[in-house]
Amino acid sequence: MLTRRAAVSLLAGCLALAASTPSMAQGADRLKVVATFSILGDMVRNVGGERVEVATLVGPNGDAHVYSPTPADGRRLAEAGIVFTNGLKFEGWIDRLVKSSGTRAATIEAGRGVKALRGEDEGHGHGHDHGHGGADPHAWQSIGNAKIYVANIRDALIAADGAGRATYEANAAAYLKQLDDLDAEVKGLVAGIPPERRRIITSHDAFRYFEEAYGIDFVAPQGVSTEAEASAKDVARIIQQIRRERIAAVFVENVSDARLMERIAKETGARIGSRVYSDALSEPGGPAGTYIDMMRHNIRAFSAALSS
Repeated sequence: MLTRRAAVSLLAGCLALAASTPSMAQGADRLKVVATFSILGDMVRNVGGERVEVATLVGPNGDAHVYSPTPADGRRLAEAGIVFTNGLKFEGWIDRLVKSSGTRAATIEAGRGVKALRGEDEGHGHGHDHGHGGADPHAWQSIGNAKIYVANIRDALIAADGAGRATYEANAAAYLKQLDDLDAEVKGLVAGIPPERRRIITSHDAFRYFEEAYGIDFVAPQGVSTEAEASAKDVARIIQQIRRERIAAVFVENVSDARLMERIAKETGARIGSRVYSDALSEPGGPAGTYIDMMRHNIRAFSAALSS
C-alpha cells in the first residue's frame, strides 16, 4: 500500500506528465499532410482544421508548372500520412519526388472525378497541349470543381484518421456552404457584365474552367502551362482580336511575366487590369490569401474592368 507521501508524489507526477503532453488540438498527434501547391493546401486546412498539420510544397506566388523539388520536400513526403496532389498532370515532377522520397503515404488526387477540359485550345487556335497530356489541369477555377476537391479531401482524411470523422465532415460541410455562397456571388457579378463585354485577355490559359462555368471568354498568348512560350503568331493574333473586338482590359497573373502583357497593352491601347491569381495564392493577408479570397478578388477585378 502506498504511503500518503508516495501517493501525493505519484499524483503530482501524473499531473506533470499530462501537462507536458499536448493534445491533438495543440499539435502533438496531428496528422501530417503534404499538399503540392498553395491553393490545394488552403482547401486541406479548411477541411482538416486542428487535426492536421499541412506542409505546402509550392508556396504563395509560386509556379507549380516549373517548380523544382528540394531535398526538404522529399523529407516532408517521407514523414507524411497523406500527400494531396491536384492531378490532371499539373505537377509533372510529383511522381519522381514520391519515388525518391520513399514515402509510404497515400497519394490522393484532389481533382479526381472532375470533368476535365482539353488542354488543346481548339477554340482559340493554339493547337498544342503544353505537356499536360491534353488535359487542362486548372480545374479549381470552377467552384463546382472545388467542391469535388473538398469531398475528396474529406474522404481521404477520414480514411487516414477515422477518429476525426465528425470533425472532417463538419468542417467540409461548413466550407462547402461558403463555396455555395461564393458561387452565387460570382454568378451575380457576371450577370451584371454586358454579354458583349465578357471577353478577357490573360497571360496564360488558366481560366477555361472559369469560362465554362461562368460564361466569360478568356484568351491567352500562352497555353495551359507557363512553361510554354507564346509564339509571335499567337501574340499577333491576340493583338488583332483585341483591336477587332475592342477588348477593354488585359490581366497579368501572379505567376506570369508581366512584360508580354505590357507589350500587348501598349500596342492595342487596352489597359492592364488588377493583378489576378490563377495557379497560386498571394502571400497570407494579401488580396488572395485563401482560395475563397482568390476567386472573389478575381471576379471583382474582372467585373470592374468589364462593366465600366
